[in-house]
Amino acid sequence: MKAVTAKRRPGGASKAMAARSASKVLTTSSGVRVTAIQRGVIPLVAVRLLVAAGSTTDPVGKDGLSDFTARLMRRGTKKHSADELNEAVEFVGASLSLGSQEDYLTLSISTSAEHFEDMLEVLAEVARTPSFPERELQIEKARAIAQFANDLDDPALIADRELTRAMYGAHPYGHDVGGSARTVKTFTREDLVRFHRERIGPKVAWLTVVGPLDPERVTAAADRVFSGWTGGPDAPQWPPEVTQIAPVIRVVDKPDQTQSQVRFGGPGFAKVLTPGYFPSILMNVALGAGFTSRLVNEIRVNRGLSYGASSHFDALKTAGSFQVSSFTKTETTGELVQVALDEVEKMRKGGLTAPELKNAQTYLRGLYPLRTETNEALAAAIGDMALYGLGDDWVEQYRDRVGAVTLKQAAEAARAYCFARKPALVVVGNAAKVVKQLKKYGKPEVVKVSELE
Repeated sequence: MKAVTAKRRPGGASKAMAARSASKVLTTSSGVRVTAIQRGVIPLVAVRLLVAAGSTTDPVGKDGLSDFTARLMRRGTKKHSADELNEAVEFVGASLSLGSQEDYLTLSISTSAEHFEDMLEVLAEVARTPSFPERELQIEKARAIAQFANDLDDPALIADRELTRAMYGAHPYGHDVGGSARTVKTFTREDLVRFHRERIGPKVAWLTVVGPLDPERVTAAADRVFSGWTGGPDAPQWPPEVTQIAPVIRVVDKPDQTQSQVRFGGPGFAKVLTPGYFPSILMNVALGAGFTSRLVNEIRVNRGLSYGASSHFDALKTAGSFQVSSFTKTETTGELVQVALDEVEKMRKGGLTAPELKNAQTYLRGLYPLRTETNEALAAAIGDMALYGLGDDWVEQYRDRVGAVTLKQAAEAARAYCFARKPALVVVGNAAKVVKQLKKYGKPEVVKVSELE
């Protein structure tokens, strides 16, 4: 077992990282990479196992299998039933959760320091030897299919999912993490067993433990519970890079709607530390990430078109997007689309003002310590640092990097990402009344809600 004791970096430390007293990084004998952070005095520990087996690794025709596998992993192992696992976790006041995102699958446990070793054993057992009982599989399939039906009544959710499809198409990032009713209906126990065997293993796993524990205690326990674990690939398998997003215009027809959900999506950046990362997020605070942003001011305050509007970057391992989101009355859909595009264009051409940059820097510098205040949040941040190669000083240097951004850099970010080319546009609403309002932007493709499944 190789171990390296992390060195403290002088200066620039956030409140979250300054609170730690020791840390240790190692690779277990089976290949799991472990980061142990000793932090705080309250006897609560956050444990997070991140595996590079997210929805981009779903087999062809089996969209949603990663997420479905994650949910079924805690429904029983070779040694214990779902009820026994739940009882073991709840008896000590801990909590266990599993889930999947585009780039990774996660298993997380929050527990008291006293029961850390026992709960780490539970997490390792769930990760290594899930049994996928047929009865539990059928129950979860029925639940998931019913949820998909309910989702079709949520215009905002439909808009988000359709924007993803419009932006990425057939690329692995182009399907919803949970898949669809059509794909979930095809899942079998053999599918789950194969996915676990081929995709989930120690060499594509990162374990992060944050809490008031001696790092030596943590690493010894990790090496023990994951000893002998095999399976999965020898290295993460990422999808191809995405550099272009087609300017699709898609209207999802919901004739009963009196409002339209509106989404725009254009190219962004992958989740890596690049010179443009911090200028971009500061630019976005001024444009649409805050309640006093330009989009909110123009769309809500000045024109009364909507109660809300926002913009954000969605950064993934090999792709990224810049998105704008809002909603309005059916009759003002076209006006909202134009106003939103105009505000993005103004930012692209003119960049931020000096006061906007200063306010954005103050906002992010003050907010970031709160984002890593809990052990769970810090464990998530450390996991991201490992998976995405953000650097050991990502958390410690975050506030300093925010403060170092110049107006010129923010303006360059605006020119790069504020829809330099036509974005994808998705509207969910009454197509008969909406389509004619959008024709100036191109020929809309109309999709019925019934065609989404």
